[in-house]
Amino acid sequence: MDSKHLTLTDRVFYRFIDFFLLAVLIIVAIPMWSTITLSFRSNTFIGSNLEGMFLPPWSWSTAAYRALLGNNGFVNAFINSLKIFIFGVASALFLTIPLAYVLSVKTLPGRKPLTIIILIPYLFHVGLIPGYLVVNRLGLSNHLAAIYLPVAISTYNCLIMRGFFEGIPDELKESARIDGAPEITVLLRIILPLSKPIIMTIGLYYGVQFWNDFLHAMIYITDSALNPLPILLRNILMASGMNEFVETNAFGEAPIQAIKAASVFMAAIPMIIAYPFIQKYFTKGTLLGSVKG
Repeated sequence: MDSKHLTLTDRVFYRFIDFFLLAVLIIVAIPMWSTITLSFRSNTFIGSNLEGMFLPPWSWSTAAYRALLGNNGFVNAFINSLKIFIFGVASALFLTIPLAYVLSVKTLPGRKPLTIIILIPYLFHVGLIPGYLVVNRLGLSNHLAAIYLPVAISTYNCLIMRGFFEGIPDELKESARIDGAPEITVLLRIILPLSKPIIMTIGLYYGVQFWNDFLHAMIYITDSALNPLPILLRNILMASGMNEFVETNAFGEAPIQAIKAASVFMAAIPMIIAYPFIQKYFTKGTLLGSVKG
């Protein structure tokens, strides 16, 4: 809308929104900047000015990052989280896409009862103990698959994707069926090429979920060699095992506070890198899926 045609009330409202969003940005940016600067501080600077938030350029140090990257436990945990992220997102999309497509077929017999069956466990969670017994009897304990396979299909994500599929014109699907194409061909040749926004959006949802999953790793993983990054990050932040990082640091003694901050920042880097590439699909995929659903 042209600003010349805005009333005084509208202008005040938009200015309020601008200042509100600016305040939110500052609230989010200050802790992030504080964490980054703390992670680059030298040992002497931390000892003399731990409460400071901004770091003069001459005091920057990479000792904390070198300590983390030189530690086999941190590198192994990062690799484990990367495996969970890759295999988790791949398996989740592999299972969610066909289910969402089946639910989007309006002529499917029993479509509504099937939707209700899918909704029941979403509304009434069975709890941790039955879930643990199932995972244990399937032999998934102490396997990385125990973290992502039990939650590979999210009901919420499936319904959002179903809504997007329903928004694709029926004429495209019917023309392929008239030509004799089976449903798998309709899905692969017509639906998927048109569904990149929702696939990328749901993939991001799953990726964030698996990358930050702490609860399932704590329950199902007892082998320290299989610990993902959230478990190690929790140990570092609680100062558990910090002597391991300080004493075996080949680059000199790294400040504990800087190691904690560096571990938090490095754990967020993959999501920070991935989000800009998916951002252009994010709004379109979410809005279309929710409106059509």
